[in-house]
Amino acid sequence: MPERFERHRQPWTSDEIQKLHTLAGKGMPLKQMAKALTRSEESIKARAKQDGLKIAKLR
Repeated sequence: MPERFERHRQPWTSDEIQKLHTLAGKGMPLKQMAKALTRSEESIKARAKQDGLKIAKLR
């Protein structure tokens, strides 16, 4: 069963955006980013796309 996030549709804070940029820059996989930011993978993907970030693919 997938993990549930209670933060549904919460706006991104500037700290979260900065952390997302840092984690994406380090090449962290999507699943780990979601856990680190306590957000869904879909939320991470949407924000990364909005900011023009590349998300590492798991091999």
